[in-house]
Amino acid sequence: MLTPVEIRALLNGPDLRERVLVLLAASTGLRQSELFGVKWGDIDFAQNTMNVTRSIVYGVVGPCKTESSQKPVPVHPSVLETLGKWRAACRYNKSSDWVFASRRHRGRKPIWGQAILRRYIRPAAQRVGIEKRFGWHTFRHTYSTLLRSVGTEFNVMQELLRHSSLRSTLDVYTQAISPAKHAAQAAVLELVFASETSAIASA
Repeated sequence: MLTPVEIRALLNGPDLRERVLVLLAASTGLRQSELFGVKWGDIDFAQNTMNVTRSIVYGVVGPCKTESSQKPVPVHPSVLETLGKWRAACRYNKSSDWVFASRRHRGRKPIWGQAILRRYIRPAAQRVGIEKRFGWHTFRHTYSTLLRSVGTEFNVMQELLRHSSLRSTLDVYTQAISPAKHAAQAAVLELVFASETSAIASA
């Protein structure tokens, strides 16, 4: 996993697109297939949420891994602010466009996650002294570990990670713990980014 210090350092290195990718992955725990399957219309800037409705694997768009995977994901206001900056800067920013659209394919497909990781994010990590090898799942694992470290209740953590295990129990909590999910995510962001959140958003 990555440490909070390493995540902060990594966010200071890449360009805006890669910074948004790292920030979104580190603060939501989205799976790689979900991260690159997000369209602008999936993000509700007013409600601070994101609907994860599809996944993309090897360029093929399909449904999410499980029914639980399709539950709305809370998005911290500082992350939404950075997403807003990316939307204003990128060429493909309509509701039907991919958040991380491929310029090579003229926006018809999202960018290939492994290529972005290999060409941009890992070299940026090396430039700031991060030698460990990591992938997109590392961000999900890191998010899970940090949720535990800030004392997040197990049921809330299961909801945030959208696991299908303990489904019957989680279904009971779906509506009741929504404020707790936002609070848990905010605690992780406070732990990881601390005063860096405002600097990231204004970068």
